[in-house]
Amino acid sequence: MEKVIRTAINDVLASWGFTEVNFAVEHPAELTHGDYATNVAMVVAKRKGEAPRQVAEQLVAALQDQIEYVEKIEIAGPGFINFFLSRDFFASEVARVKTLSDAWGRNDNEIGQLVMMEYTSPNLFKPLHIGNLVGNIIGESISRLFEFSGAEVKRINYPSDIGLTVAKGVWGLKKQGGDPDDIVALGKAYVFGNEAYENVEEAKKDIDDLNKVLYEGSNEELNEIRRIGIATSLRRLAELCGVLGTKFDLQFFESEVSVLGKDTVLQHVGDVFKESEGAIVYEGEKVGLHTRVFLNSKGLPTYEAKDLGNFLTKQKTYPDWTKSIIITGNEQREYFQVLFAVIKELFTDVTQKDLEHISTGFLTLTTGKMSSRKGNVLTGESLLAEIQNEARIKAENTRTDDVEAMTEMVAVAALKYQILRQNPGSNIIFDKEKSLSFEGDSGPYLQYTYARINSVLEKAKQAGLELNTNTYPDAPYEIEKIIYRFPEVIEEALVDRAPHKVVGYLTELAGEFNSFYAHEKIADKEDINAPYKIAIAEAVKTTLENGLWILGIKAPERM
Repeated sequence: MEKVIRTAINDVLASWGFTEVNFAVEHPAELTHGDYATNVAMVVAKRKGEAPRQVAEQLVAALQDQIEYVEKIEIAGPGFINFFLSRDFFASEVARVKTLSDAWGRNDNEIGQLVMMEYTSPNLFKPLHIGNLVGNIIGESISRLFEFSGAEVKRINYPSDIGLTVAKGVWGLKKQGGDPDDIVALGKAYVFGNEAYENVEEAKKDIDDLNKVLYEGSNEELNEIRRIGIATSLRRLAELCGVLGTKFDLQFFESEVSVLGKDTVLQHVGDVFKESEGAIVYEGEKVGLHTRVFLNSKGLPTYEAKDLGNFLTKQKTYPDWTKSIIITGNEQREYFQVLFAVIKELFTDVTQKDLEHISTGFLTLTTGKMSSRKGNVLTGESLLAEIQNEARIKAENTRTDDVEAMTEMVAVAALKYQILRQNPGSNIIFDKEKSLSFEGDSGPYLQYTYARINSVLEKAKQAGLELNTNTYPDAPYEIEKIIYRFPEVIEEALVDRAPHKVVGYLTELAGEFNSFYAHEKIADKEDINAPYKIAIAEAVKTTLENGLWILGIKAPERM
């Protein structure tokens, strides 16, 4: 409907000789102010040489009775124009939800697009970092937004299985002892190795030398420790991704692309790259960025060179790709600006719009940020385990035959909601107690609302009632004025790369339904509007289910 109103306004503006006018058409904060509002009169007033309200009056006169389903147009304040939709429109949307079912909210804006979505991509040889967990949750949701809009999405995981992180862990195991088949031992070894690397000069030299040996693959004992530790990390990562609902189409490793990246850099020394003090660098200042090292003075590829090999590998695997998106922490924003500049210089057919980096914020608890580089460790799996322990208590009080399955569902919902409710680039303060609440802003609250609707619909079925959208009350219920917005929210969330807009919408929808439920008898055989109320409940259920899918949250049939 927003597009219909916008098109009608643009047609009037074109008749006045105005094109490419940038104006807003949005929902007013208060439902009493209409269903849509626009600031177009204020935007064009100066160009037209008239007062905004005068322009608004002319627009309203031109638009009157010209837009289907708009029954009233009013002017507010200095020249805002409010549009009120007809009763029939809301009834038709409720009926449309039933017709479309799991296709409700989908669009074809991204049909024909092949999107390479790279996310999670942890450093192996230690437990999953909290930042990788955040990246996984955001990356999965944005992937689903693309799929909901018709794109073909290839999920890619690019773990680091070689380099200083692994060298620190291997060195730590050698010094401390420990089983590389134990993920906890790997975490302790990495922390020990990293502390030594940063504070003890002799240890730093030993780890640098060990890193070179691992790259060369010349020591069978060290190779075996590395192999077992990598397998341990990957096994645990697969388990966690299974719980979180992510399945990668392609997974490859730094060790597999490092030679390709290094060779590509060496082939372009003198045109793209320069030699500097024994290292090979890209002078980013020539494009307004900064210099980064691609091969160090020992001839080893850095993350930059390996990421170049990563891009080439993805391009070879999916030659028909149209967009490449990488999701990592905020701290890598400038890093990827340089990397993308290199790629565009090497491959002139690749443009800025083809490459995208989405940055994520830091997650902290109320006690503050904890880093895997220090002894006080917060890992992705430890956070999920803590939430699961608390969720189990909640699950035991629900109507479920499988407490463990419900525990996992509630825990994942609690975790994902708290992360996805924020703009992806914003820092997240995780409140464990609030995340598990069945009331207010939380994932379990959305799940509980969905289960409540199932219960209501079951009662209606037992009472012999069936939904019907042919007969409805004269005035729409307020919940109807929320339901129809879902497709708009999906489109906007993808354009802005903003799953939090879906979270906000679903929370508003659930709150409005629970208010509707508190004031209206839905499964009442004596109520002539009961069949339509059932249709509304069914529409909310479908909308919640589709929206929760986008967030990667399961919708339980009962709780």
